[in-house]
Amino acid sequence: MASVSFSLPAASLFTFPPNSEPAFITPAAPGSFEFAPPVQISDDIYQAVLDPKVPITIAAVYAVTAKLLNIYNKSTGKKPWAISKTTAFKWFVVAHNVFLAVYSAWTFVGMFGALRRTMVNPLGPTGLSGFVDSVCKLNGPGGLGNAVIYDEVTSTWQASSPGTVLAANGTPNPTDLGRLWNEGLAFYGWIFYISKFYEVIDTLIILAKGKLSSTLQTYHHAGAMMCMWAGMRYMSAPIWMFVFVNSGIHAMMYTYYTVTAFNIRVPIFIKRSLTTMQITQFLVGASYAMAHSFVSYSVPVPLTSTQDAAASASAAAGANNASSAPAAGVIDSIKGAFAYKTVPCVSNNGATFAVWLNVFYLAPLTYLFVSFFIESYLRRSNAAEKKAAANKKNGVASRRLSNNVAMAEKAGWEAAKNVEREVYGESNEEAIATGGKKRVLRNRQ
Repeated sequence: MASVSFSLPAASLFTFPPNSEPAFITPAAPGSFEFAPPVQISDDIYQAVLDPKVPITIAAVYAVTAKLLNIYNKSTGKKPWAISKTTAFKWFVVAHNVFLAVYSAWTFVGMFGALRRTMVNPLGPTGLSGFVDSVCKLNGPGGLGNAVIYDEVTSTWQASSPGTVLAANGTPNPTDLGRLWNEGLAFYGWIFYISKFYEVIDTLIILAKGKLSSTLQTYHHAGAMMCMWAGMRYMSAPIWMFVFVNSGIHAMMYTYYTVTAFNIRVPIFIKRSLTTMQITQFLVGASYAMAHSFVSYSVPVPLTSTQDAAASASAAAGANNASSAPAAGVIDSIKGAFAYKTVPCVSNNGATFAVWLNVFYLAPLTYLFVSFFIESYLRRSNAAEKKAAANKKNGVASRRLSNNVAMAEKAGWEAAKNVEREVYGESNEEAIATGGKKRVLRNRQ
C-alpha cells in the first residue's frame, strides 16, 4: 500500500562539490504541446547561463560594487547623485517598477497554470503518496510510479513504469506531460533566475539617491542569484516554490510601488499584508525546502513474472526485519501484480545541495526576524509591566492575556518591518517637481 514516511537522508547525498550529473533538461520547442514555452530559448544560451561562473561572477561584482559605492556615498556625506535629480531618472524608476510588476505577474500566472496541471490532489485515488510524488519528482510523465529518476549508482536515468520512454540520449523526454519541469518550471524558472541579475538595479537606485545599501540587502540579492542557479541547474524540486511564491509577492509589491508613485492612497492593511507575506516566504520557504530531504514515499512497481514477485517478497521481508529505515528502492510490500518500493523525495546530491543552499541562505533572514521580534516583544512587555504596576497602584485591573496577544502581534509587525527595511531599503518616498506643481512620487528604494 502506498504511504509517506520520514527518515534521515543518506550521507552520500551530502558530498561536496555536487556531482555534475545529471545534466539539466532544456525546455521543449514552442508548439510541441499545448502549454509548451511560448518562445524558443537556444539550448546553448540556456546551458551557458547556468554555468556556475555566471552567477558567481555577477554576484561578486555586484557585492564589490555596492561596497565601493557605499564608501563613495559616505565620503560625499550621502549627497544624492546629480542624475537622481533628473526627471528622466525618476521616470526610469517608475518604468522599472512597472516592468517588474508586469513580468512577475506573468511568471506567477505561468507557474500557477503549471501547478494546476501537475499537482495531484492528496484526497484523490493515489492519496498522499500521489501528491508527494507530484511535488518531489520533476521529470517523466505524470502519475504515481511514472517518474523518471536519476540513479547515482549506475549514473543513468531510470523509469519504473514500462510505459515510460526516455529520449534517444537516455534522458527524460522534454515533451513528457504531467510534471512541473516540462509543464513550465524549466522555462519560467530559467527566466526568473535571469531576472535576479536585473533586480540589482534596486540597489543602484538606492545608491544613486545618496543612501547606503545595507549588507543584508547585498546578501539578499547575491544569495537569490546563487539559490536560483542551484535550483535550476540541479532541477531541485523545492525551487518551484521560490519561483511561484516570490513572483506573486513581487507582482503585488512592485504594483504597490507603482500605484503609490502617482500619489494614490493605498490602505495601510495592504502595506501590512505585503510586508507579512515578504517575511512569511522566508520562514515557510526554508521549512518547505528542508522537508524534502526527510520525506520518502512508496510507489507501485509492476511485476513481470512470478520470479519477480518472489524476489520482491523476499526483499520486502528482509527490509521489514531490518532495524534501520529502508533505503531508496527497497520493495516493502506486494499487492497483486505490483510491488511497492520506497523512494526518497530527493535522490541525488546535486538536488540536495540546492535544497540546503536555500535553507542556509534563508537562515540569517529568519534569525534576524526572530531577533527583532524578541527585542520588540521584550521592550513592549517591560513597558506593559510598568503600566500594570501603575494601574495596580491606582486600583485599575489589567487584562494580561489580551495584552500579551496584542504585544505579540505588534512585535511581529515591527520585526517584519525591520527585516523589510534591512532587505529592501530604508524608504520608499521621493518628491518630484512637475511644472509649477509638486507631487509625491514613492519609489522602491
